[in-house]
Amino acid sequence: MYAFVDQFLSGLKNTLLVFALSCAFGTLLGLLIAVLRNSTRKSVSSCMRAYTGIIRGVPELLIILLTYFGGTAFLSAIAGGYIEINAFAAGVAALTVVFSGYAAEIFRGAINAVAPGQREAAAALGLSNSQIWFLVIIPQMIPIALPAFCNLCISLIKDTSLISVVGLTDVMRVAYIGAGSLRAPLPFYLAASAIYLALTSLSLLSFRLLERRYSLPAMKG
Repeated sequence: MYAFVDQFLSGLKNTLLVFALSCAFGTLLGLLIAVLRNSTRKSVSSCMRAYTGIIRGVPELLIILLTYFGGTAFLSAIAGGYIEINAFAAGVAALTVVFSGYAAEIFRGAINAVAPGQREAAAALGLSNSQIWFLVIIPQMIPIALPAFCNLCISLIKDTSLISVVGLTDVMRVAYIGAGSLRAPLPFYLAASAIYLALTSLSLLSFRLLERRYSLPAMKG
């Protein structure tokens, strides 16, 4: 068991990197989708609605497998020979897509919760559409979206374990290899459980502090 400490640390590093990149890219993509959902063009709004509906209706594991094998098939077709997509890149891409689909719905609900009069007042003051979004709507939607967004981030931490199916050496992959090589599944899976529990507990504490920082001032105003 102690011989796998270094492997667990390396796997933890990959897990944290996948989480950080997927969360960052997924947040930006989700915010863009939420904004486009409110577009006056029905074709754009319908496409974004279909995107979120498909992503939320397909299991995360299937999206990871489709991204990995689909990316491999796409690169192989372009290159004219077999090229296997990097497991890390496939995992980040897949979880970014998954995260953006759920985040978009959270942001959309928060945007719709902002009083319509705020937009009208900003337009009356002569603010451009981009200024209205960045200076009026988004700052007010953050405290509303924050609780659900924090829960989504915690779910993302646990979803990173699914990437082990495509060969990425993360915490779950190390536990699987260790359990199989030493024929002692219980200690390794308990160790993996402890690592994920520690990550989610620390994240929950951090998010509670973040909610206290941003939500309470908004409620007082």
